[in-house]
Amino acid sequence: MNERGRKRVLLGTVVSNKMDKSVVVEVERLVQHRVYKKYITSHKKYAAHDETQLCQIGDMVKITESRPLSKTKRFRVSEIVKKAV
Repeated sequence: MNERGRKRVLLGTVVSNKMDKSVVVEVERLVQHRVYKKYITSHKKYAAHDETQLCQIGDMVKITESRPLSKTKRFRVSEIVKKAV
């Protein structure tokens, strides 16, 4: 469990922005296979709150954990690290 008061910060790519004030961010991370010790890229999608609605598909964003904002949203977009071309 996280230390109290410490919020998770994740870096990911916006894969959907069709919702109002919401985006779906895909976060990639490397995990090592237990038996074969090979590194595998694992993906997870997070719904995040985008108050300004500036995120576009392909943007690299930083999302921060927050209180539950809806049934699925537990993160907020804190900054856009890199805009999509």
